[in-house]
Amino acid sequence: MPAFLEDITPFLGTGERNEDGLTLAEFLEEYDPYHYKNPSVTADILVFLHPNKFEQVETGLKVLMVKRRNHPSIGCWALPGGFVNVEEDLEVAAKRELEEETGLTGINIEMVTTYGEADRDPRGRIITSAFVALVDESVSEVKAGDDAADAVFAEVSIEKGEERKEIRDGKEKRIQLFSLHLYNEEKAMDLHATVERSTNSKGLLKEEHFRVVENDGIAFDHPRFIVQSLLYIKGLLDFAK
Repeated sequence: MPAFLEDITPFLGTGERNEDGLTLAEFLEEYDPYHYKNPSVTADILVFLHPNKFEQVETGLKVLMVKRRNHPSIGCWALPGGFVNVEEDLEVAAKRELEEETGLTGINIEMVTTYGEADRDPRGRIITSAFVALVDESVSEVKAGDDAADAVFAEVSIEKGEERKEIRDGKEKRIQLFSLHLYNEEKAMDLHATVERSTNSKGLLKEEHFRVVENDGIAFDHPRFIVQSLLYIKGLLDFAK
């Protein structure tokens, strides 16, 4: 099949033929991108509404949530997001999905992390990148669209709970639990979840992982997205002090 990109010159390397005697153009002509079963890719975005001045993330912020119109997790509250088109950059996809589902445009976003566990979604193997955005109270009106049945800013709070150390996979891990609460009186939203954060107790590489332990009404594994993003913002605030 033809090359995926129009300009392949940046990938010519030394220009020599491979061990099968093929040039890059000939190799790409024979290459089958469907030889391996490809995962799908999505982009999710966490938009946090903050007061004009804020110094902590435990309380006082709101997060933009949309109600799922379709399966899976139909009727549950989720983060805005969706599938990335094959020729679309991740950031472009995140902003497009945000506009389609909530009407928000022109805001700055930053990638926090990528989640790639194989059991994340019953539809298939789906890898997602999570983006975060911070907006002030001038951005408070949102309008549901596309596959979102509703959209709203929910009050969000986290509380750090139990902390312990244990051995996992032969390594000493630091385990922290966080209680997450989402609330919006108008939408009768009162949702709770518990998220576990695990990191290596020793060494420079912490192998940080977030896992949903308990979940009451928040779609997919999105509770860990919210907790990890709030801690990410907390790190930015601490760095700026």
